[in-house]
Amino acid sequence: MQENKVVSTIKKVMPAVVSIAISKNLADVRKEIPSFAPLFKKNKTGKLKIPDLLVNPQGMINVGGGSGFVVSPEGIIVTNKHVLDDPKAEYTVITSDGESHPAVILTRDPIYDVAIIKIKAAGLPTVKLGDATKLELGESVVAIGNALGIFRNTVSLGIVSGLSRSIVAQADPKSPPQEMRCLIQTDAAINPGNSGGPLVNLNGMAVGINAAVVFGAQNINFAIPINAVRRDLEDLHRFGHIRRPLLGVRYIIIDENLASKMKLASNYGALVIGEGPHGLAVAKGTPADKAGIKERDIILEVNGKKIGKDHMIQDILDGMKVGATLTLLVLRENKKRSIKITLAERK
Repeated sequence: MQENKVVSTIKKVMPAVVSIAISKNLADVRKEIPSFAPLFKKNKTGKLKIPDLLVNPQGMINVGGGSGFVVSPEGIIVTNKHVLDDPKAEYTVITSDGESHPAVILTRDPIYDVAIIKIKAAGLPTVKLGDATKLELGESVVAIGNALGIFRNTVSLGIVSGLSRSIVAQADPKSPPQEMRCLIQTDAAINPGNSGGPLVNLNGMAVGINAAVVFGAQNINFAIPINAVRRDLEDLHRFGHIRRPLLGVRYIIIDENLASKMKLASNYGALVIGEGPHGLAVAKGTPADKAGIKERDIILEVNGKKIGKDHMIQDILDGMKVGATLTLLVLRENKKRSIKITLAERK
């Protein structure tokens, strides 16, 4: 029964999964030869030789690939933001029928690794969006994508191994580290190129976007909850872009060790502190700045919820809308005070 359900799910979802080809101008590739060295062989003089076969009539070279899935018959496609990171690259969507379509980037999520693109098409098969908050540990899931940018229609079966995971990830060694929160952990195999493909339950509903792999570990992979995508699509429809609330503080979470080391007046909460010698703890002109939050303040609670490693400020912001009001309980110079802040839009 389980096997039949898996096969049925794959047949249902596969037509809506797409490959995303990444190509660059030959001149740009030559300037960035060290980055693309593994793709090409060296000639007798030791210089990298780019075979004419790889250059299309427009002078473009395929330098990578990713995955995505259609969420609207009119050609709206969801993928990872890091798949579309290169401003000099061109992106082409290859649908399940083998047709190629130039992609237009509609928006990128500044917090989650999500991007939304569009192609000129109609009547496309779609993947229905589920609800990641209803996932249970041990539940079976299927990851579908374009493994390694080469093997289209790759499928892997696994289970939900963990929920609400947090990691620090890099799209490549040159990219800045990015904290990713509230992730779904799965042992369904995800490989480079699978990025952006759907993680679906056995009802064929997308519950996540395949996003990250822990290299050097066995069967530890992560997906972004589909609820972030649902919200992004709603914002795009209503406002024409993704809206994310902004507070405007840098902080580190306090634990017993940090409290002892820095001689803090609390062993929990978020210590407002800058990053590095010149990093601002409170960004100028932001809601936190206007409300009078200062460096070395300790944010104990937000809307009555105690702040700690298992309940961080960003987790609360993720559930808030631009214009919403927060009530912060702040400890400053051993005195507690309540501060109200109205969230602005992150630019």
